[in-house]
Amino acid sequence: MEKRLELIAFCLSIILVFALTIFLSFIFYAHRTCNDGTPYDKCSGITPYFCSRGKLIEKASVCGCGTMQVQGESCLSAYQEEPKNITLEYVLRGRKGEIDFVVYGKLAENLSQISRYANLKENPSLLSFKLKMINNQEQRELLLPLVVEIEKITKDKTDQARIAISLVQKIPFGSSDKKLKVGNIDVDYQRYPYEVLYDMEAICSEKSELMIFLLRELGYSTSSLYYNLENHEAVGIKCPSKRANAGEFCFIETTGPSIISDDRTEYFGIVDKLISIPIVTNISEGMSLGENIYEYNDAETLADIRDDMRKYGTINPVQYLQFKNLERKYGLLNPDEYTF
Repeated sequence: MEKRLELIAFCLSIILVFALTIFLSFIFYAHRTCNDGTPYDKCSGITPYFCSRGKLIEKASVCGCGTMQVQGESCLSAYQEEPKNITLEYVLRGRKGEIDFVVYGKLAENLSQISRYANLKENPSLLSFKLKMINNQEQRELLLPLVVEIEKITKDKTDQARIAISLVQKIPFGSSDKKLKVGNIDVDYQRYPYEVLYDMEAICSEKSELMIFLLRELGYSTSSLYYNLENHEAVGIKCPSKRANAGEFCFIETTGPSIISDDRTEYFGIVDKLISIPIVTNISEGMSLGENIYEYNDAETLADIRDDMRKYGTINPVQYLQFKNLERKYGLLNPDEYTF
């Protein structure tokens, strides 16, 4: 009898351990997410993506396609014609990366035909203009897959922002040769964010709108920063108040590789540095950068190097090594090309 009881107790302990293992596995599995925060076996907020064992995959049969047409497990926009392959480069902590992406000529052409100023008469604010350029639905449908590609690279939300910022900064600076008629006045043509990718070049305001779109869709609080005196535009990303240098936002230069919160660079052609107070236009609510990201100290180090260069006309060997490290870390211009 005693041996039988021992055997029963042993079997019950095995069953209990097995049941507990299954329960803990279920709890663990239920709380696992893909890089965008979507729980396992759930649809992402971006159709038709589905979180399958840690990977975002297209699954239109489950997640649907919104206003787009279902094609197998993918979604098809009416504007997905005339495809062109582009490669977007970025630098993350000194390591270079690439995202291959397909853009479509039909959508770029359609966007080029939309009036930039129609429907703004009732509310001719800078915010209205920005939202008109950023919120176009057809554009959003074909830009969101780029957000997914960024999210596939890393689960770290700060690194996702760093990748988005870097890839926009590394798009070549260039203006369009087009003009728009506003009454009897010719004004510069303003590209939509999708056109920036299709043309693979843009000016500061155009690159800023693309960067704002990406950061907003990644979940960040963003703003447009317009410097009236210099006629320059940059991006603001929410950050801790002690780190902010544009209201409640940290400055991000868009025209070329730069460090988050560094608002004293001059490589974009402005004499010395930005001196006017920016007009801050809030675009989206969302997350803030953390208290202790490494960019804050790196931006201060670079500012000190610039100050000494202006003051003494040269920098010491330690500062040169510091700059070389920052150059590699962020893909900055090399010392011979850099204007301090």
